[in-house]
Amino acid sequence: MNTMKRLSLLFVLLSFPLVVCAQTPQATPPPPAQPRSGTFPKPVEETLPNGLRVIVIQRSESPLVSAQLLIKNGGEIDPPELAGLADITANLLTKGTQSRDATRIAQEVESLGGSLDSTARWDSSFVNVSVMSSKIGPAMEILADVVRRPTFKSEEVERLRQQYLDNVTLALGDPGSIARFVAARVVFGDSPYGHPIGGTTESLTRITAADIVKLHARYYRPDNAILVIGGDITAKDGLELGKRYFGDWQKPSASLPTASAAMGDKAGKTGRVVVIDKPDAGQAAVYLARTGINRKDADYFRGIVANSVLSGYSGRLNQEIRIKRGLSYGASSSLDTRRDVGPFTAATQTKNESGAVVADLLMGEVSRLSSAPPADPELTPRKAVLIGGFSRNLETAGGLVGQIGSLALYGMGLDEINRYINNVQAITTADIQKFAGTRLDAKTSNIIIVGNAKAFLPELQKKYPNVEVIPVAELDLNTALLRKKQAGE
Repeated sequence: MNTMKRLSLLFVLLSFPLVVCAQTPQATPPPPAQPRSGTFPKPVEETLPNGLRVIVIQRSESPLVSAQLLIKNGGEIDPPELAGLADITANLLTKGTQSRDATRIAQEVESLGGSLDSTARWDSSFVNVSVMSSKIGPAMEILADVVRRPTFKSEEVERLRQQYLDNVTLALGDPGSIARFVAARVVFGDSPYGHPIGGTTESLTRITAADIVKLHARYYRPDNAILVIGGDITAKDGLELGKRYFGDWQKPSASLPTASAAMGDKAGKTGRVVVIDKPDAGQAAVYLARTGINRKDADYFRGIVANSVLSGYSGRLNQEIRIKRGLSYGASSSLDTRRDVGPFTAATQTKNESGAVVADLLMGEVSRLSSAPPADPELTPRKAVLIGGFSRNLETAGGLVGQIGSLALYGMGLDEINRYINNVQAITTADIQKFAGTRLDAKTSNIIIVGNAKAFLPELQKKYPNVEVIPVAELDLNTALLRKKQAGE
């Protein structure tokens, strides 16, 4: 046998086990192990004479420190005609101070090997800085400077305004983004959670530098702020840094403005079916939307576990709509808990022709959660998804600081971070059924579809005679009416 034949035979013999292995059916993976509840050090806190709450949590597994200065107001304080004001104000903080312009801020943070970012959410605005523990002093000096002494220069305001306007233009070309904006208006009406947090074309055009300065002066004050420092730092050192850089931050003599996201008589109606007709849409975005719960609700853990049953790749929505029927690339749900009652949404995108069918499937799966709650074989892995996500989020100093900051913002006990896993594990099938039946009633939920209406409207009207159709050219996100005023109105 020549050399080439020997090599060929050897290759066949070596490859044969690989072929056999490739054809061997995969064994069923083992079930999730019993979660282990990790223990985090107890945070140490002190409220400074000026009212600033300083919280330090030490975890020294890595030589990193993150600090977050959190203002206890966000998008919910936007004046009705100035949607996006809080978010723009927060994002401008890092664009220049009395002693540093935007370029110098970026260069100094980069020289420290760190990161600096700022933004607003619905109930808070914040600045984050993360660096090696040996660099935390200079980083805290920059953090204090951008929070306390921003200049809001006109050129930076105009530059950021244009970026926001570009983002709005892009969003209004996307059925999913339009559906999300409309869903907020349908659920919350003209109350503070109803507008787009990033603003609208009209509101962004109206915002002035004076509006930004006014909001900053009213809400960026020590008695409306929380400073959280976490990572490779002792409680003593962390508290000392807080005092050094924020201890002389003056508390204004004027009282803090009262703000509430409560809906009151500005709330949206329930059971609406709204279609935004966008003839050029390549596919339809379908949303089910309704009120959910607030962060301090006693049903919080029941709620997030119930939502996990619906959401995620192996959740019920994706199983039914994507895997079983092939009507979408993915379907999910969200229970957004805020200071006041936040939204529950279930959403997907599908071809225009199946818009009505998919709306019915979303309603059906939310309803089925109470009539056919998950048994343990289904519930156990959905809890594991929640616990895994929570644990991964706490692997970094930034994630730990963010979690502690959120608990502090909503007035929760900081030790809940050590009870989260057990609280999730304690939820039963009966808990899910009760929550779904009392807090996620599909009949009082709203349906929003954005797409080419002629492809699905006739089928939708057979089941929902109360359908409201709004041409996309007439859509107005500045009002709960959702329609632009016609000439003469």
